[in-house]
Amino acid sequence: MTTGQHDGVAMRRAEVRERLLELIGACEPGDPLPSERDLSDDLGASRPTIRAAIEELASDGLLIRRHGRGTFTNPRKVSQEVPAAAALPPAEGEWASEVLEFGVISAGARLGMRLHVSPGDDVIRALRRRLVDGRPMALEEIRLPLAVAPGLTAADFAAGSFYRHLRERHGVRPADAVQTTEPTVTDAKESRLLDVPLYSPALLFERTTRDPGGRTIEFARSIYRGDRYRITNHLTFDRDSG
Repeated sequence: MTTGQHDGVAMRRAEVRERLLELIGACEPGDPLPSERDLSDDLGASRPTIRAAIEELASDGLLIRRHGRGTFTNPRKVSQEVPAAAALPPAEGEWASEVLEFGVISAGARLGMRLHVSPGDDVIRALRRRLVDGRPMALEEIRLPLAVAPGLTAADFAAGSFYRHLRERHGVRPADAVQTTEPTVTDAKESRLLDVPLYSPALLFERTTRDPGGRTIEFARSIYRGDRYRITNHLTFDRDSG
């Protein structure tokens, strides 16, 4: 297979993955997916491409394959709300950022829903690697509508606090955010960029940030190395706690 053919296959798999993500988003937790044959007909892709995309989503924990029964969306996870202040104390070590990818993309259906924009709207996307004491710690993929800060550059993601850049250079003030944390494992790209073995334990953070007017200004997805990162919570119990 030539390089051009390989890129075409990878691109097609990415398109199928995006369509499957839209399908998963429309399903209830634990719902069955159509068969590979039906998906192949519906999406106009080969069954090997469908199978590869399903395997990738299964490794991400979004799908479950049950032998002899089919493929299902992951059952709903147990969620617990933990109140927290955004002004967190700084983490240990000397932190730095490297911008690995930067550009403008179309939102697409799934990201458009996250950011509350139309699928065809432009979105700024930056992938940066966070280093602590010179060693890879995390990968952060940050996406925000182009209309929020049209003058953003890669340099805004590389040095200092990104939120400070938004406030001071673009007049955008983050007001509140919802962030989830769950365990995961690294895929091939994440493993290479974080310098860890394939399928290494990691923490997945997903954050949606809004401004004082309630406008969604950011969706971020971060992968932190499970062998280097730890979160400590300080809890206060009231007298009625069990």
